Amino acid sequence: MASALQKVIVRVPASTSNLGPGFDCLGVALRLYNSVIVRRDSKAASPRIVDEAARLFFKKSRARSFSISCTIAGDVPRARGLGGSVTVRLGLLHALNELSGRPLDRLSIFQLCAQLEGHPDNAAPASFGGFTVARNGTVERFDVSPRLHFVLLIPELEIATSHARKVLPSKISRAGAVESCANACSITAAFASRDYEKLQGVFADRLHQPFRQKLIPFLPRVIAAAEKAGALGAFLSGSGSTICAVTLKDRHKVAAAMKRAARSVSCRTLITTADNRGAQIKHSDGPAS
Repeated sequence: MASALQKVIVRVPASTSNLGPGFDCLGVALRLYNSVIVRRDSKAASPRIVDEAARLFFKKSRARSFSISCTIAGDVPRARGLGGSVTVRLGLLHALNELSGRPLDRLSIFQLCAQLEGHPDNAAPASFGGFTVARNGTVERFDVSPRLHFVLLIPELEIATSHARKVLPSKISRAGAVESCANACSITAAFASRDYEKLQGVFADRLHQPFRQKLIPFLPRVIAAAEKAGALGAFLSGSGSTICAVTLKDRHKVAAAMKRAARSVSCRTLITTADNRGAQIKHSDGPAS
């Protein structure tokens, strides 16, 4: 009699989130990936991030639990505001779902990942691809044209999301909230209509970036340099330290300007486009005889 499926590989895209004023709700999946390899293995010890996700999956799916080993490979840097933890959690959840006979649908898996993360802004694009608006466990998504480029300045500096949240104030002004809301709505309209020129000037926010500058003091000058070089705008990717510029032209010029503006900061640049597919099962070993 054939035994159960033994191994699954899931490819999960990185993501840039917040997009300035869309705090904890807007995100875009990027063509930068991690692969999560999950095997049935009774002897392997797992890190906490894997154990927590596995426990939640088996609890919510009611599938019979089993021991696993989990390996991560790929190009998404950790603690840089590119959804690195989401690639691990989401990849693991999809792999466990596959190994368990697919008891959960994609939306349910996204919701578990968002629960583990504490916010859905990276989990949504990584799950569904494209540009996403996440709210209360629901997602609206839109394909993103390959003509729109995302230029990433990735410092060697690591910033834990938990630390970046501690610098945020408990209150902001009404004027700041209104400005941020208007800009987030404008970003959503531009992505939904694919009228990307309308992104110019709408990435400013009053919700988190002004307060996180103390962690990333080069942020304002890198944003200014990107816009001067032709970008539609730029923003802190997630909680940082990566800074993301969005452009329809001169992407290499924008990348060079951002790196110059970072001055002595050790960093690299990466130019990419949006991923419109989200997490994908790339390989699964069939049942062993």
